[in-house]
Amino acid sequence: MAEPNLQTGPLAPDRTRDRTAVLNQLMLSAVVVALAALGVITTPFPGDIALFFLGVLSVFVMTALTLLIPWNRVAVGWMAVVPAADMLAIAVLRASSPPSGLGLLWLFPVMWLASSFGLAGLVGGVVATVVLFATVVLLDPAHHVTYSTFLLPLVLLALAASSYLTARRFAAQRSLLDKQAQVLAAALERTRRQEQEVTEVLDAVDFGVVRIDADGSTAVTNEAHGRLQRALQVGHAPAAYQDDGTTPLPPDEFPLERALRGEAFSGQLVWFGDPTGPRHVLSVTARRLTDTAGHDLGAVVVSRDVTAELAALQARDELVASVSHELRTPLTSILGYLDLVLDDPSVPVAARRSIEIAERNAERLLAIVADILAASRRPHAVTAQLPIEPADIDVRPLVRAAVESMLPRAAERRVRIDDTGVGEVWAHVDAHRLRQVLDNLIANAVKYNVDGGQVRIDAAVDGSDVCIEVTDTGVGIAEHDLQRLFQRFYRGRSVRSSGMTGTGLGLAISREIVRAHGGDITVRSEPGVGSTFTVRVPQARSVP
Repeated sequence: MAEPNLQTGPLAPDRTRDRTAVLNQLMLSAVVVALAALGVITTPFPGDIALFFLGVLSVFVMTALTLLIPWNRVAVGWMAVVPAADMLAIAVLRASSPPSGLGLLWLFPVMWLASSFGLAGLVGGVVATVVLFATVVLLDPAHHVTYSTFLLPLVLLALAASSYLTARRFAAQRSLLDKQAQVLAAALERTRRQEQEVTEVLDAVDFGVVRIDADGSTAVTNEAHGRLQRALQVGHAPAAYQDDGTTPLPPDEFPLERALRGEAFSGQLVWFGDPTGPRHVLSVTARRLTDTAGHDLGAVVVSRDVTAELAALQARDELVASVSHELRTPLTSILGYLDLVLDDPSVPVAARRSIEIAERNAERLLAIVADILAASRRPHAVTAQLPIEPADIDVRPLVRAAVESMLPRAAERRVRIDDTGVGEVWAHVDAHRLRQVLDNLIANAVKYNVDGGQVRIDAAVDGSDVCIEVTDTGVGIAEHDLQRLFQRFYRGRSVRSSGMTGTGLGLAISREIVRAHGGDITVRSEPGVGSTFTVRVPQARSVP
């Protein structure tokens, strides 16, 4: 039989109605043509030859009408006329020769009705066929009713039911496939919409984005990346330099090459252009992508032009360095004359006390200028380190010297400094640089303490490191300030609002010094309770 109706109802889809009618009728016509040919060849014909060819002619007429009628443009119920007319033609064929078994041709219209018109087609086709069969049998006086008389109706009923169930199953499958197709279409449309939104967002940002697949091909790139590439490649690809701006960058260290090798990195600075001419500097970050199973899916490379930012930072640092240098000379002269005055025994005690205060403040101002100059010498280099000359030294004398220098300022605020927790601890450090760190931490512990507070200093060996802790009972540090505490020129909100002076350089320089030794400095703090700064530096290589 031809393809069944894939709907659950009795109506065939308009787009398949024409094809269904033609295919079913052509199959019946083909069988009838074969039987007609056998009827001509076989002599004598076992029945009424005229009646036989009348039935054959009726089938051919219905086939011609089926081919001519546009079934897609007429009501679907009219298509049932064709198998009904075929039933009558088959009844004529059956009557022309009852013993020949031509009644089996009723299978074609019955299965057609059951598959294309649902339960109504099944019942109507079987009932009509049984009525026609009974009529033909009754009109044949030579026929005797036996068990074989009921065989044909039962076979027709079974095949019609099978055809109906098959059509229903196909209809259910088609319905499921249609629903899945709708879900997939909706998902595809949603994916396309999301892809368009992501593309628009990527094109709207001012930094370049490149998505690299695991095989190294470029899957996604935005307009900003293209603009950066066009800006860098005017005529030919410019020379590339490392973050210091002068050391040539090897080809295998280019950000895209590193990403293709499977590396992940953040903030790699690459200078483009000759050092003597106009230049651009890009900050490039690569992040690896993985699936749920942990397999590498490639990387996303983000590049940003930071030329203007670095130029502004350089201009700021140059201005700060210039001003600081100009301040250093008169401050040195002031300190020299103050020392001369203090060396004069004829200076009254009251005046001497005032001059000493002036000297301490001048020394403090000179230290601030020195910090600013030190910071301005290392404005941008990521990998640059302070020059240090480490040696195996006992930390205890450094702590005591730093405490003694801070006692006058602590006494002014009645802050007690306790360094009894510092025993003989040897570390591999630069004594001058570590003293600079201790001076800053102890000075901050006194400065940001409460009147009558306490500062405790401890030092001990922890594994292969030496840990020095400076704990105060001061105002503490807010959570939002802790993350930026070691940035240069940063001062917390509470400090700025309190009116306390400072540059925001001391902790930044202290961390640079400690990290130059291969250690680190951390902080724990609770607002209103106090803070603890921990300095971790390498232990001495050989303890006396």
